Amino acid sequence: MDLSSSFPASAFLATYYGTLGVLALFGVHRLVLLLDWWRTRDAVPPRPDPPDRWPRVTVQLPLYNERFVAGRLLRAVARLDYPRDRLEIQVLDDSTDETREIVAARVEKLTRQGLDIHHLHRSDRRGYKAGALAEATEIARGELLCVFDADFVPPPDFLRRTVPHFQDPEIGMVQTRWGHLNREYSLLTRAQAVLLDGHFVIEHTARHRTGCLFNFNGTAGIWRRQAIEDAGGWQADTLTEDLDLSYRAQLAGWRFLYLPDLVVPSELPVDVNAFKSQQHRWARGSIQTARKLLPRLLGSPLPWRIRTEGTIHLTNNLSYPLMVLLSFLVFPAMVLRQGSEAWKILALDLPLFLGATISIAAFYAVSQVAIGRSWLETSRRLPAVMATGIGLSVHNTGAVLGGLLVDGGEFHRTPKHRIEGSRGRHPREYGLSRGSSFYVEGLFAGYFALCVVTAVGLDMWSALPFLYLFFQGYTYLFLLGLASRQRAPDPGRADSGLRPLLDP
Repeated sequence: MDLSSSFPASAFLATYYGTLGVLALFGVHRLVLLLDWWRTRDAVPPRPDPPDRWPRVTVQLPLYNERFVAGRLLRAVARLDYPRDRLEIQVLDDSTDETREIVAARVEKLTRQGLDIHHLHRSDRRGYKAGALAEATEIARGELLCVFDADFVPPPDFLRRTVPHFQDPEIGMVQTRWGHLNREYSLLTRAQAVLLDGHFVIEHTARHRTGCLFNFNGTAGIWRRQAIEDAGGWQADTLTEDLDLSYRAQLAGWRFLYLPDLVVPSELPVDVNAFKSQQHRWARGSIQTARKLLPRLLGSPLPWRIRTEGTIHLTNNLSYPLMVLLSFLVFPAMVLRQGSEAWKILALDLPLFLGATISIAAFYAVSQVAIGRSWLETSRRLPAVMATGIGLSVHNTGAVLGGLLVDGGEFHRTPKHRIEGSRGRHPREYGLSRGSSFYVEGLFAGYFALCVVTAVGLDMWSALPFLYLFFQGYTYLFLLGLASRQRAPDPGRADSGLRPLLDP
């Protein structure tokens, strides 16, 4: 009896192919972005002349328990080359540890040096980063608002290179590219750097230059205050307040500008639990934003191509639960088709496999070559990149499901330790626990190890590339979690109010 011809088996295989097909469509979308980037790769926006009168800029620095990097950020911001009488700096400090004292001492010193800088401390993190930005913006004096997270080190000419673009009255926000201070620290940071390069080098550039919607990334960008107000201001009902505000502003008619040649270095998380926490927040927040804004986007008068691209952008993280579903389906589906002719299996599986995996690999490979890395060096890094993407599927599936059901949530900031280059101290402070996904990743790693062994025993050689990808991804994240240095998250405190903090 041909098992694959029975109804349950046919339904199972239909689910398998449907899941793989949707993942392939997400992969093909990456190829579309790659082609759009290639077509527009020489379309560099002109650099405008300096304005006759520089507008007032408020630089906002959201902080929460960042004692290792707060001083570095303040030193960098103090070196910004901009007319001092047109520059205001707000340190938005929600810290509950010694970061508060470190910042207070640094602010006092910079104030004595003539810098217009204010230390605004909240003892209640109501609204988290969005809440801090909303409250601080009410008292900010700048017509332009620039945001840097704690782990960023803006170059001195940042404002001189971004502010002139606001002479175009239709520009509401200018975003710059993230660099990586500690790209070479570990295999994990190298993989993260490639993943982010794909987003900033290919995705942002392609979307911007083809007239599609793209987003402020929460840092290393500068807003026109009027654009924020027209969009309804900072809101805390999603965990990606930057993505949410970006779409609302563009739907309100504001244009955004992306400057890929202006790079702002930042520090990548070196601990896998911190990295996973960051990815969880981004995945959950993007789905919350999709729930909130997709009806408005689809009902807007924008061209269908822009609405379609925006829909895929906002829902892209749905690929994670699909990846987990595929993890359950892939080996049984191969067993069910074991008696089928090899060419028939390949005729169906190979195009879908290429769409779901090879297109992603090509996307990230080109991003590395575009920033000057060799094909050989890039090819050595791709296995870790692909493994990281697959391994994250369990953790981010929980984020996606939570985002589908619940608004907002606790904003877990990504701890940094001032690790630069390929060396640095990795203290236990600000460590995060592994979380339940660590154990599921271990189970999946063991499951796919058995699948690989079984496939070899049954001479299912064509199945091995598929199975090994999953085995590598789950094993890699599980082993990183096993080796991680943990400490309980730092406690918070409850009271409220935004106020200037007097130095002790």
